[in-house]
Amino acid sequence: METNKNDRILLAHGGGGQLTDDLIRRHILPILGNDTLAELGDSASLNLTSSSVCFTTDSYVVKPLFFNGGDIGKLAVCGTVNDLAVAGAKPVALALSLIIEDGFEFESLRKILAGISRAARQNNVDIVTGDTKTVEAGAADKIFINTAGIGVKLDGVEPGMEKITVGDKIIINGTIGDHGLTIISQREGIKFQSQLQSDCAGLAGLTCELFKSISGIKFMRDPTRGGLAATLNEISRGCGLSIEIRQADIPVNPAVQAAADMLGFDVLTVANEGKFVAIVPPESAEDCLDICRNHPLGKKASIIGRVVETRDMPLVELITKIGGKRIVQMPYGRELPRIC
Repeated sequence: METNKNDRILLAHGGGGQLTDDLIRRHILPILGNDTLAELGDSASLNLTSSSVCFTTDSYVVKPLFFNGGDIGKLAVCGTVNDLAVAGAKPVALALSLIIEDGFEFESLRKILAGISRAARQNNVDIVTGDTKTVEAGAADKIFINTAGIGVKLDGVEPGMEKITVGDKIIINGTIGDHGLTIISQREGIKFQSQLQSDCAGLAGLTCELFKSISGIKFMRDPTRGGLAATLNEISRGCGLSIEIRQADIPVNPAVQAAADMLGFDVLTVANEGKFVAIVPPESAEDCLDICRNHPLGKKASIIGRVVETRDMPLVELITKIGGKRIVQMPYGRELPRIC
């Protein structure tokens, strides 16, 4: 069946003329619109309740665009929200930039924008400004998304690696590896007996509750690219102390572990999109677990290890299920291409 050119993005949609205006007013504003975005200014004016803010930016190039548990639009919102959340901020507003290939279907664009809209509502943020560019077919693999986010810093919350000390506990809010293994299995068309699903989710509701309820949370980070292995190595190097984790205490969905074993991946290095690692004082660890397990995004939270003295150099060690030890290396490159 012949495709109508009106069903697809054209290079001319990025030219700044009537087609650009039509793209924004007919396809974007009806889905993402709010009073601030509707002004279509070159920048957004925001009234913030604090003089202390966090600011972040990220780009998303995931393939496939739609996956079990989300899509590139939901991923863009949640990923940016999470970068603010683990810094001790309440996300407030996002900027959204779309880089779209000539020939991209409007139907797919509307689905992605709907995913952005749902995720923004769920995370109590507004899309307040943005930009749209079009490029030649083959130049962007259908669509790339860039986001920037602003969050208001929570009162009295100042997480930092320099605060980490020996004895601190390491908590993760749920199973690892779900996102990366879901993406690779769908990309390659691999079917498993139990369907894998990305953990893509916005964490701000849970992290804000933790920061407000538990004093002394030392540090937080979301283990995305490079997975748990990269995040723990970054923390160890940053604070100059070693980390010891227990394999038996690291929550992993059995289907994810089976997929990782079959495909030859170390689940510790696989990306996550709805998880955080928190470093907390030992006396606060159980209270943190209680809060996590009473939240939908923390049902399988676990204390997975502790900060220990450094002997020769900071490193991350894994105590295996049979009682042995192995060093958890910083991943050299990328285990899975195009997962976020």
